[in-house]
Amino acid sequence: MRMSTSHCTIIAAIATFFLSAGSGSAAAETLPPYKDELFSRQNVLQTADGGAFEAIEYDEMRDINGRDQIPQKRAQQKYVSLAVRKQQQDETLSLNGRRVDLTRVGPTDNAQFTVIFIHGRDGDRRLGVNDYSFGGNFNRLKNLAVANGGVYYSPTVRTFDGEGVADIAELIRYASEKSDGRPVILSCASMGSQVCWGIARDAGSVKSLKGMVVMSGVTDPDFAKSAFYKAKLPLWFVHGSRDPVYAAAGQQAFFEKLHEAKYPAHFTLFQTGNHGTPIRMIDWRRVLNWILAS
Repeated sequence: MRMSTSHCTIIAAIATFFLSAGSGSAAAETLPPYKDELFSRQNVLQTADGGAFEAIEYDEMRDINGRDQIPQKRAQQKYVSLAVRKQQQDETLSLNGRRVDLTRVGPTDNAQFTVIFIHGRDGDRRLGVNDYSFGGNFNRLKNLAVANGGVYYSPTVRTFDGEGVADIAELIRYASEKSDGRPVILSCASMGSQVCWGIARDAGSVKSLKGMVVMSGVTDPDFAKSAFYKAKLPLWFVHGSRDPVYAAAGQQAFFEKLHEAKYPAHFTLFQTGNHGTPIRMIDWRRVLNWILAS
């Protein structure tokens, strides 16, 4: 059933009311607003599947040229708060004999939640902590984590095969132990999505996960056989409709099958968006709140 933007607004207001009025851990885990006037005011063009699917307007002139001081390189200063850098540290961890280079933002121990970002091809740990790239969206994520007692990890993934999956499995285990089993959320972009799907098959990692985010990624035809699927953990997809690397149609069809199976999944499609659009435009506070409350 397709719904109008006005219907979507009403539904969002109702959902916000129940989320804020709730009790217990879900309400306690909800992240309060942070620069929502800059990052969260997005025009919903279409919703479907009971609100699980949404198409959002993307305009390059507005969302890149109007947002960046230097297009695609440096966001305007109002999108960025640099005090969080005091909580940022480059580290090399030795995890069960595996070396993982990463940047940590937030406390080493007793974090209220953990977010791990996996870059795509040709990236490294620097990508996920660049304050000024992608319209300042990584800076917002860092601030959301630290301001709410969380920790954010941006590791370097050396390969996107089983070796890379094994490295991230050890990082998930480490993060879970350091936070006394509190929620761990794994987010993967582009080719890094192969790591997400590999982790989904690892039962040990799945026990420590709260949910996953896949941005501009590949599909996994065997996902229904995975430990992640069997645990029915929340999964949020974000894609650009004009992605030339991994077509949005394939990922959307994948999502539709999950929705038909009543799997807890959400799909955000940025109309006219390209391969890098989801990293720039994802509303981190909304996505994290949905996963933490699930």
